Amino acid sequence: MEAVPARARVSIACTAIAALLCLLPLPGVRAPWWAVALLAALYAGCERVARSRFVGISHPAGTFYPVLLAGAFLLPPPAAALVAVPGALLSHAGQRPVALRRVWRAAQLVLGVWAAAEVHSLLGGRDAVAAGDVPYALGPAGAAVLAFCLVLALLDGGILAVGVGAPPTPFRQWGRVPVRRAWRGLVARSLAPIAVHGLAGLMMAVLWRSPYGPVAALLVLLPMCVSWWAFAQYHRERAAHQATIRALVQAVDIKDGYTRGHSERVGQASMMIARELGMADERVEVLRFAGILHDVGKLGVPTRLLRKDGPLTPEERRVIELHPEYGHEMVRGIGFLGEARAAVLHHHERLDGSGYPYGLVGRQIPESARVVAVADAFDAMTSTRSYSRARPVAVALAELERCAGSQFDPVMVAALVESVGRTGWHPAVTADDEKPQAPRVPPPGAPLSSRPGAHR
Repeated sequence: MEAVPARARVSIACTAIAALLCLLPLPGVRAPWWAVALLAALYAGCERVARSRFVGISHPAGTFYPVLLAGAFLLPPPAAALVAVPGALLSHAGQRPVALRRVWRAAQLVLGVWAAAEVHSLLGGRDAVAAGDVPYALGPAGAAVLAFCLVLALLDGGILAVGVGAPPTPFRQWGRVPVRRAWRGLVARSLAPIAVHGLAGLMMAVLWRSPYGPVAALLVLLPMCVSWWAFAQYHRERAAHQATIRALVQAVDIKDGYTRGHSERVGQASMMIARELGMADERVEVLRFAGILHDVGKLGVPTRLLRKDGPLTPEERRVIELHPEYGHEMVRGIGFLGEARAAVLHHHERLDGSGYPYGLVGRQIPESARVVAVADAFDAMTSTRSYSRARPVAVALAELERCAGSQFDPVMVAALVESVGRTGWHPAVTADDEKPQAPRVPPPGAPLSSRPGAHR
């Protein structure tokens, strides 16, 4: 609990109080309590199975929203909101603080379902469901789904803005998200899947009120289970991709101990640039992969050259400068990397055409490579290694700005400067400094790409 920022605890407490206010009218509500209990048990059971080890993933977006939305279409708002409480409080939290996560999840769902049920009831949706008039019921149901989505997005963005997590899971990662980015894309990402869940919930509600009863309504969950299973396989595949990337990076770190951790930090800096430029989350992730894997070609470079303490000869430098091509060959067949493969090949190109391996000029260099080039040089300058001392962040940023337009894309440099100025940068020591090593000093006037740390 102490690891949670105070402003986040206050926000969660306020959300929980609002949820309790939604449930206060329950004693005076006339509702079929057997249906409330059945839906609550069904939702809790489905969530438990969905988050079990047997299934293999824990998806935070509400795997069985159809059950909750069916309750919103069938029950008065307070009773519908109650359906979410047992499942949220008993579900697998994943990480600590467990109790706080569960309270947040329960309060969030209570408010979302209550809002959906209230909108649905005000628009006459419950009468349409009772009459089995599906065409007329679509309008109120659509408005209810939109209200549900907006409430969840509002709360998710709010908890991000006060300092907790990154979407789609509150608490997954501590750290405040800038307000202007906290709500960006939340509705757009969640509206389509929640709309599908809403349609399934409407079918459940209509069948529930039909002569066939609740048993027929439960059959609607079968196709949802199949689609969720496919979704789980997709996440397993992504986990396998992540494991592949980790293995490659670990191999590079073992071989080139002087720059251990460099790849992860370049991935972080690339992600910062991409987010500052307003790129979509999917592309931000690809550029993170690009930064992480940019030096994977070092696996093809002799270890004695990577660990050499003194200056490199021209012949040795030419061998090291082959690592982008080696890396591209290694990752060329990995389809999910997308444009990250181009970044691996071209991250040492320069805007003035004096880079390598192909001497591309300006916009001929892929955008992903221009992002990684800036991130790579920045971390190389701000990291302490056994052959060079770290420069202050301000000095490194000034050097990037000086070389913008000749070596680096000015847009990427400006994005990094803006992001670092807002969130800061905390470089790590990447080598054992207890053993003094002879530094590699570039000749006067040498380009930044040949300065200490740029190639190792």
